[in-house]
Amino acid sequence: MSSDSVTTGTAETSPDHMVAGVDVGDADLAALLRARLVEVEELLVSRLESGEDFLTEVALHLVTAGGKRFRPVVTLLTGELGPEPDRERLVKAAVVCEMIHLATLYHDDVMDEAAVRRGVESANSRWDNSTAILAGDFLFAHSSMLLADLGPAAVQLIAQTFAELVTGQMRETVGPGGGETADAAEHYLRVIWEKTGSLIAAAAQFGGEYSGASDEQIQSLRRLGDAVGIAFQIADDIIDIASPSSDSGKTPGTDLREGVHTLPMIYALEAGSTDGDRLRELLAQPLTDDSEVHEALDLLRASEGMRRARATLEQYVADAMSELDALPGGPANEALRRLVRFTVDRVS
Repeated sequence: MSSDSVTTGTAETSPDHMVAGVDVGDADLAALLRARLVEVEELLVSRLESGEDFLTEVALHLVTAGGKRFRPVVTLLTGELGPEPDRERLVKAAVVCEMIHLATLYHDDVMDEAAVRRGVESANSRWDNSTAILAGDFLFAHSSMLLADLGPAAVQLIAQTFAELVTGQMRETVGPGGGETADAAEHYLRVIWEKTGSLIAAAAQFGGEYSGASDEQIQSLRRLGDAVGIAFQIADDIIDIASPSSDSGKTPGTDLREGVHTLPMIYALEAGSTDGDRLRELLAQPLTDDSEVHEALDLLRASEGMRRARATLEQYVADAMSELDALPGGPANEALRRLVRFTVDRVS
């Protein structure tokens, strides 16, 4: 359930304004970010190429498969909000966040028994589970070495983020009946904050830490990252139901086939929901029959659960915009607004 897709484009979009598939609205800022992302990519690849060949091939498997480098973009963009961006530290922090994200994808694919990631064969499918797990560990190790260059505060931030990532994975495994709350929607939102929002929050916090932002602004950036991370995961959940195709390497209805209850489904299953008995019957178990998958998708698309999920998405977008209202204005702020707004636009 890791968010791994960011792409957009409109008729009026200018290529000069594009960064990692998002129109940031300012050509100069876009050029700067593209140059920084080249540095991120070079550092990412050079670090992973420094080991033994048999490790390098697996560790680079998802790097070379693509991805929009969303977390590095967040670090680099938030770094432009502060008065004194430290290019070298921002690039290193961006690479740390991307390495950690990639490592979690390797581990997630093992736990989910996934066959495809980013449109290519997953590492656990191409090699085996042990190899995929070790590749993730290799990425974690290299992120730790880069963190050492950034100092104790950065180490502490990522240690806290590691704890949140693991807690989220365990909370998801245990389920809503085994945690602090039995409310399925609340449990789900907490899981996606821990598994997705926590790392994006760290990416945004790094941007503030290495650009001279005030303590108050750094906390605002962290809350911004929280909201954006949750919004992107909810958007991915909606796209899995609403879109005839996606860029995440998944086909629509994947969550239904795997028996994963995402937010639209959870809302549809709640007591008192106006959604029909047939939908609740279909959602009671993983679906293997194509006709039942298509039936469930059609019912979900028209459901109250889907409408409530879209409203929840809009609320997190509003929370993110509110944090941006309190941060310095300018091209970077406007670019972040466009990125946040795109969260909703891509599920339209």
